[in-house]
Amino acid sequence: MAEHREPTSDEVRPLKKRIPETPNAMKRSLRTRGMSHDSSTSSALQVQPHIDGTPITKAKVPRSQITPKKSFRERGPISMRDAYTSANSDRTLKERIMGVSSKSQAEDTDGAESESSGFGEEKKSKVWGAFDLESMKLEAENVARVVPGRIMAVRFLPCLDVRMVVVGNKFGEVGFWNMDAEKEDGDGIYVYHPHPGPIAGILVQPFSLSKVFTACYDGFVRLMDVEKERFDLLYYSDETIYSVSQRPNEEKCLFLGEGRGGLTFWDERAGKSSFSWMLHQDRVNTIDFSSSNANIMATSSTEGSACIWDLRRMVADSKKSLKTVHHLKAVHSAYFSPSASLLATTSLDNKVGLLSGANYEDVTMIDHHNQTPRWISSFRGIWGWDDSYIFIGNMKKGVDVIAAAERRGAVATLGSANMSAIPCRLGAHPFKAGMLAAATSGGQNGFSASVAQDPNLPLTGLAIHDFIMQQNKVRIAGQRKENYKSCQVQLKNKPGGKEVASLF
Repeated sequence: MAEHREPTSDEVRPLKKRIPETPNAMKRSLRTRGMSHDSSTSSALQVQPHIDGTPITKAKVPRSQITPKKSFRERGPISMRDAYTSANSDRTLKERIMGVSSKSQAEDTDGAESESSGFGEEKKSKVWGAFDLESMKLEAENVARVVPGRIMAVRFLPCLDVRMVVVGNKFGEVGFWNMDAEKEDGDGIYVYHPHPGPIAGILVQPFSLSKVFTACYDGFVRLMDVEKERFDLLYYSDETIYSVSQRPNEEKCLFLGEGRGGLTFWDERAGKSSFSWMLHQDRVNTIDFSSSNANIMATSSTEGSACIWDLRRMVADSKKSLKTVHHLKAVHSAYFSPSASLLATTSLDNKVGLLSGANYEDVTMIDHHNQTPRWISSFRGIWGWDDSYIFIGNMKKGVDVIAAAERRGAVATLGSANMSAIPCRLGAHPFKAGMLAAATSGGQNGFSASVAQDPNLPLTGLAIHDFIMQQNKVRIAGQRKENYKSCQVQLKNKPGGKEVASLF
C-alpha cells in the first residue's frame, strides 16, 4: 500500500476562477444588416448598450451648432467673455468702469492744470500738490496676486472715483486690480488673455476710461471696449511691437515702435497707418510726448541713444532729431518731466541722463546701477508729480529717489519689509500726488508690484507672488523696517499757459 504524503508547494496548483458569461454586443454595419443609411436610421440621439444590457443615451450636438472659443491669435475681435480667465465674474468690473465718467473726473480734479488738446477741447493735465516721502509705506495686507509671470507694463486707471491698476505680463495677459473692491466682489482681481505675446504697453485716456489700448510683441494692437464687451483688433504687424504711446489727450491716434528702429503713426479715423519712419538702428523701447507741445516727442533705443524729435519736421520728410544723447549701452527709457523742461533717460551703462536747458543742451549723467538679470524687466526711471524727483528701482528691493536739482545719486530710498522682490517698472497716479505703483521681481519665478498711497496714508500694494516669494516674505518679516531719509517734498515749477498745436 502506497504511503500517503502531503503535496509540496511546487506541486500545489491554484484553482482557476470561472469567468462569468456576459452578453457580447455585436456591432454590425447597416450594409451587413441590409439597411440603407437615411434620415430614418440616423438620429441626434445614439443608444448604445451597457455591459449589463442597460442602454445609455448620449446627446450628439451637430458641429454647426458648436461655437468655438476664439483664440487670442485671431486677427479679428475677441469678446471679453472669451478672453476672460479668472474664476469670478467680471460683471462688477464692467459696471465699475462704465460708472466712472470723464466729466465727473474733470470737475473733481483739485489743483489740475487745464490745457488744450489741440482740437478745441479743454482737458485736465497732471495734478500738482505736495507729498511726504516718509508717509509712503507698504502694508502686508495691501499685497495681492494679480497675474502670473513677469509684469511688463503697469498703469493706473486715470480717475479719482476708483483706485484701479492695470498690468500686463509676458504671457499676453492683462490684469485689473480694483483696490476699492467690496468683500462681495472677492479680491477685486480680473484677468484677461487677449494677446499671444508679452505686453508692450497699456494706454488709458482720462476722458475715455471704458477704452483700454494694449499692444504686444507679437504685432497685435487691441482696443478693450468695455461698452461693447470685446477686444477689437486695431492693427497687426509682421514686425515686433516694442512700445506704444499717444499724444496728450488724443485718443484716435497711436504711435508704435516696431521692428528694428521703426516708428509707425496709426490713425483710427483713417483705419490704417498714415506714416512710418526709421528713426533708430535698433528697437524703440519707449515713446513719450511733451506736455507743453504735443509735437515734441522723445524716443529711447537699444542702439544706445535717446532722441528728441519735432513731428512737424518728420511729416515734412525730415528725419533729423532736435537733440540726441548717447549712452554706452542700450537706453531703455526717455521721459519728459511734467512741465517738459527736463528729460530723463535710463541706460544699461549704469547712468541716468538728465537733459535741461531751453533746447535740452545741458546733459548730466548720474550714476545708478541699472543692470538687471534676464528674467527681470529693465529699470526705467519715471517722474513723479513735478520736476523735482525721478523714481527708479534698485537691486536691493527698493525704489531710489533722485533729486533733479542736485544732479547726483539717490537722495532717498523707499523700502519696506513687505517689498519681497525687485521693483523694476513704475507708474505714478496722474491725479493723486504720492500714489506710486511698482512692478517688482522676486526671482525668476516670482514677480510683484506695489502701490504707494496718498500723503499721510499707508502705502497700498499690488503684488504677484509664487511659493518662493512667499518664503522670502516670511523670512524677512521679522527684520527691522528700514527708515526713509527724511525729505519733505514741495512740488514746484508749476507751468503756466501751454500752447499745444495739432500735428495734422
